[in-house]
Amino acid sequence: MNEAEAANRLMRLARQIAHHDKLYHDQDAPEISDADYDALVRENRELEDQYPHLVRADSPSKRLGAAPTSALAKVTHARQMLSLDNAFSADEVHEFVARVRRFLNLPATEPVALTAEPKIDGLSCSLRYEKGVLVLAATRGDGSVGEDVTPNVRTIADIPQVIKGAPDVLEVRGEIYMSKADFAALNERQEASGGKIFANPRNAAAGSLRQKDASVTAARPLRFLAHGWGEISEPLGMLQLLAMKKIESFGLPVSDLLVRCETVEEALAHYSKIEHARADLPYDIDGVVYKVGRLDWQERLGQVARSPRWGLAHKFPAEKAETTLEAIDIQVGRTGKLTPVGRLKPVGVGGVIVSNVTLHNRDEIARLGLRVGDRVRIQRAGDVIPQVVENLTRDEPRQAYVFPDHCPECRSEAVAEEGEVDVRCTGGLICPAQRIERLRHFVSRGAMDIDGLGEKSIVEFVELGWLEGPADIFRLKGHRDQLIGREGWQAKSVDNLFDAIRNRVGFDPARFLFGLGIRHIGAVTAKDLMKAFGTIEELERVARSENAISELSSVEGVGGIVAEAVVDFFHEPHNREELAELLRLARPAAFVSTARETEWTGKTIVFTGSLETMSRDEAKAQAEKLGARAAGSVSAKTDLVVAGPGAGSKLKKAEELGIRVINEAEWAEIVASA
Repeated sequence: MNEAEAANRLMRLARQIAHHDKLYHDQDAPEISDADYDALVRENRELEDQYPHLVRADSPSKRLGAAPTSALAKVTHARQMLSLDNAFSADEVHEFVARVRRFLNLPATEPVALTAEPKIDGLSCSLRYEKGVLVLAATRGDGSVGEDVTPNVRTIADIPQVIKGAPDVLEVRGEIYMSKADFAALNERQEASGGKIFANPRNAAAGSLRQKDASVTAARPLRFLAHGWGEISEPLGMLQLLAMKKIESFGLPVSDLLVRCETVEEALAHYSKIEHARADLPYDIDGVVYKVGRLDWQERLGQVARSPRWGLAHKFPAEKAETTLEAIDIQVGRTGKLTPVGRLKPVGVGGVIVSNVTLHNRDEIARLGLRVGDRVRIQRAGDVIPQVVENLTRDEPRQAYVFPDHCPECRSEAVAEEGEVDVRCTGGLICPAQRIERLRHFVSRGAMDIDGLGEKSIVEFVELGWLEGPADIFRLKGHRDQLIGREGWQAKSVDNLFDAIRNRVGFDPARFLFGLGIRHIGAVTAKDLMKAFGTIEELERVARSENAISELSSVEGVGGIVAEAVVDFFHEPHNREELAELLRLARPAAFVSTARETEWTGKTIVFTGSLETMSRDEAKAQAEKLGARAAGSVSAKTDLVVAGPGAGSKLKKAEELGIRVINEAEWAEIVASA
């Protein structure tokens, strides 16, 4: 990976991790496993270590959690609530202790004692006591600002309202959690009452604590386990273990598996002990936390960015279980992708009953040799997303699974393009599974640009049975009387919508073609095809001819992959039938080029960076009027690059290839003088 690629990857990682932080910390709805999240964080850290000058201002290594956005009041923590770095092997634990030695400049003979305790999978919470009275409870949030959950916390039986013998100011920090048994009972009650079924105890605890109505929290069986402290007005002791015992003496729960270990080996042995006891513990855990035993050393060690130097979370491998694969179902996504889903004989893994598992794609089924009836080993990666990791009976004689070659929703052909693992339905215009996405794309700004027909309206019309395919858009006027008076629809808005639809009869054929949603046909490629063939009807004739691939591939800007996608689309009878009706109603015009013969005719121009005096679409339109082609990437065939502020990898590549680069003002001069 070169420096430009590293910078781009760091940008993407920052966005991905911020997205997942918000889902996990703020919305209690993670969409990836803990293991996958940890892998992203680790990749980001390794890239930053390799390219320290590329560390971003929004780097995940500088950020903790996600800023709270719920309706709960916000609270600024007196001392930041930190997050621990993770380790996944014994070697990394040894290196953690070695780093401590180096930082403190300790001799090799100086023992470094650690405390070790289970890492509960719950919601971090800080309890503030002043003169022995609980005055505030707050979630971690982004580490600096959390949410005020004091009324809710007062309903948790584990947490005393008043404590004796404590310092005047004492912030006790720990995890709000739900036991496995209580979680199972809660879900049974939720199912019986038709309420929300929670995915796991952590989500149930988080959702229960962050209620605006404390009576809802009171009805949920939440618990608390202390693991540290924040602001204190006087020390609790000299050692981590003794300080935690002091907190326990105040009446706050502390893990009975918290121990002091004089060596790394003792700490790792305790890790193994806890791992073996994991299934029998009353709560979910995902690892063991080590902390430097001496508090004066902790003070000297301090922190880096969002993590203390004196603590480490040693994560467990994903839990595994064995069960039977009872069926393989195919789900069709909004973009036509066929995703196989394994239906399992229900089995418990880490406190959660698993009955479904994603099998990803056709190649994954083949790699594992999966057939219905196989005995499989599954794991919940990071205790969230179940996956099959091994087929235990692949050598047993059993009928092989045949991946479908037709869409189960619309019976159109399903194909995988060369070099791709995903199988996709080719019935784009008529496939029910793709209907909303296809209709939304058809009316989008870059395509038919029908004002007033957004996704919300499309969903409404589909549910009413008025829209099945894009041709039905031009029949909507038949529902005028039924539409007027529905929520959000008055006579004026209805008539405006129908005027917008009427104005798209006889519209630009290139935008019409782009709106059909044929795979790999973007706005530029659609225009290239229309320049070459003039009408949609002529394009269909060519696509169904014997020499379709070669004739389509000969068009400037159209390669073999695009040509095959066009042929696949027109090969499907359902698409041709729907398109014929759409052409009858929409009657797209023949393509008329607005380009004039200039020195730029036939040249390829790329715009990159921010344009300050015009939009990117306007700049591309200017290039096309000069007879040039506006491309999206730089290659050896590029003739000119127009670079604005913030231009990155495209500008660098242009310079490496010796391509002429100009700024926006110079481009304006070219347009004016052409």
